[in-house]
Amino acid sequence: MSTKKTERATFAGGCFWCMVKPFDEMPGIEKVVSGYTGGNITNPTYEIIKKGDSGHYEAVQIVFNPDVFPYEKLLELYWPQIDPTDDGGQFFDRGTQYRTAIFYHNENQKELAEKSKEEVVSSGRFQKPIVTEIKPAVDFYQAEDYHQAFYKKNPEKYKQERVDSGRDAHIKEHWGAEYTK
Repeated sequence: MSTKKTERATFAGGCFWCMVKPFDEMPGIEKVVSGYTGGNITNPTYEIIKKGDSGHYEAVQIVFNPDVFPYEKLLELYWPQIDPTDDGGQFFDRGTQYRTAIFYHNENQKELAEKSKEEVVSSGRFQKPIVTEIKPAVDFYQAEDYHQAFYKKNPEKYKQERVDSGRDAHIKEHWGAEYTK
């Protein structure tokens, strides 16, 4: 019987394909799953989500060992992956399903997420207001298999998606090239 301590973290950052790799394969990260959360339909599919009217976010759920990779470090990785000033989607992905949000699983995560958001606000990195929401975690539905670990299954398409969308250029401008993955 394993005594390994794990927690979950859930982040919406636009296209979930681009949100897996920055977290995947880090020490203490057990698993990163692409999926849907925050909507009003049980067991949604990509076909439902892409219409943009179900209320769901494309998101990643991360299972991690907080003793090895604390939640604060997850937040430090999360913010550079997104444009926290855009409430209409992320980069060239437009629609409510591509909004950004941090879904907290306990009060400690909520406090740490709010503190990290305040740090981003006060950093002066952005001219526009930070619109990323911090919300309680709700049901998370795993996306279809072809969406899982997309960067591994389709490395060239993944790289091209990051460039074409403007994600990498945005990250480099506001955070530095070391955050582009």
